[in-house]
Amino acid sequence: MAAIAVPPFFEVERGFYKSSAGVYLGAGLLPAVGFALLAMRRAEPLSPSPLALWFDSGLWMAFCVAVGVYMFTLWTDLGLLRARFYLATLAIGLAGVVAATLTLMPASFGAVAVFGYALSAVFSSAVLGMASAGMLFGHWYLIDPNLPVDYLRTLVRLMGFALVGELVVLMLVIAIMGVAGGHAASQAVGTLFQSDSMMLGLRLLLGPAASITLAWMTWQTLKIPQTMAATGLLYIAVMSVLVGEFIGRFILFRTSLPL
Repeated sequence: MAAIAVPPFFEVERGFYKSSAGVYLGAGLLPAVGFALLAMRRAEPLSPSPLALWFDSGLWMAFCVAVGVYMFTLWTDLGLLRARFYLATLAIGLAGVVAATLTLMPASFGAVAVFGYALSAVFSSAVLGMASAGMLFGHWYLIDPNLPVDYLRTLVRLMGFALVGELVVLMLVIAIMGVAGGHAASQAVGTLFQSDSMMLGLRLLLGPAASITLAWMTWQTLKIPQTMAATGLLYIAVMSVLVGEFIGRFILFRTSLPL
């Protein structure tokens, strides 16, 4: 939702915001329903608790409501209501992203791990958001070929910054967990390098490294400028980002490290 604010609202057809918000509404429904199902199926008193899972589900339902109201205002002239509910999507979405990842953090990792978990979650969301919004926005050059290419360039530039930031954060999280995360976190880092080093390599190679290359290729393509070819590259970038994030979640469930 933060990424779709990059193109100037009054210079772009509202259909872009309607369709993009619809995509992110669907994305928000997935954790809302998923956390609720987990909460209902958990009978044993283990972490995460059903209360924490219901809280996460509630946050994502609130996010969906905010996005829904924002989408409604796109068919109206209720600019003030639109602005307020857009800000609500950002605030609730950020809270949902951080809360969801903290739900998965073992208590034995200590308070310092909270920073690493939250930072990793925010940058993962930024990467996913910029890549998907860039891909979605690229399609609007078919509808309005006279759109300035600088709008798409800005999204690609921000995606590149987010990817570099995520790469730095991944290394920082490993360092934080290994040095200041307590005994349990240090053991998890040791397990990562001993048993899951190949997964870590794939996480870095198929995630940020490949996606940074694709962002650079997209940037060069926009110099021509060829927006449709750039959109095709952004399709591949979205898939690359998703593959990297899926591998990161696999590492999370194996080692409890938020990569």
